[in-house]
Amino acid sequence: MDLLLVGKTAIVTGASKGIGLSVATALAHEGAKVVMVARSADELQIASAQIRSAGGQALALSADTTNEAAITELVATTMHQFGTVDILVNAAAQAADATKSAAINDLRDTDLLHEIDTKVLGYLRCAKAVVPHMTAAGWGRIVNVAGLGARSTGSAFNSIRNISVAALTKNLADELGESGINVTAVHPGMTMTERTENLLERMAAATGEDALAVKKRLDNATSIGRMVTSAEVADVITFLCSPRSIAVTGDSIPVGGGQRGVIHY
Repeated sequence: MDLLLVGKTAIVTGASKGIGLSVATALAHEGAKVVMVARSADELQIASAQIRSAGGQALALSADTTNEAAITELVATTMHQFGTVDILVNAAAQAADATKSAAINDLRDTDLLHEIDTKVLGYLRCAKAVVPHMTAAGWGRIVNVAGLGARSTGSAFNSIRNISVAALTKNLADELGESGINVTAVHPGMTMTERTENLLERMAAATGEDALAVKKRLDNATSIGRMVTSAEVADVITFLCSPRSIAVTGDSIPVGGGQRGVIHY
């Protein structure tokens, strides 16, 4: 299936590693011009060079999504370089730490405020910056990377931030749909990325298991019997970024390989 992404311009935040990098890579493979955004300039340069070496078009722009002025500048630079902003993938957020205590007495206000500033307000800031350009063009796609913490207990802060992203997504979808802009969210679960090995080791140290046993437990928690990879999550996001996804907006799509024992309807 041709996803009709050739020549589209996409901004991907959190693009130096993990799901963000996989999304940028997949979009570039489909022929989109990708603006890769993250805080670390060095990591971004390495990541964008990988995409260009494979024949893709990638521009690396270092920016912190908690800084509104930086977001305004990166969108202005994108418009100057490419003339359009067709797609925004919000993936700039600190990954949930499964080794961190979620007990109520260990929760700190400052931690939640940081989570909201980065993953909720950061996503909103980026959307506000690109929407005028998408509205003028009469077309756009915004995909917000949330997480399955929105659909399960175990970490109040993780649930709060991801539920907030889902609520933001639906509100934007209803407001922007008649302007030709679709807005969706995806909920990854535990996903295989370059940080997984270290995370498994830390989880093992925290629980007294070995890393292999931890991985087996996480694999068995999915309907498909294994954790999905960041590239597999990116495949779903890439479709949602395409004109082919017109029938899907306002919804949150789980992309964690299936949660055993849970029914959503």
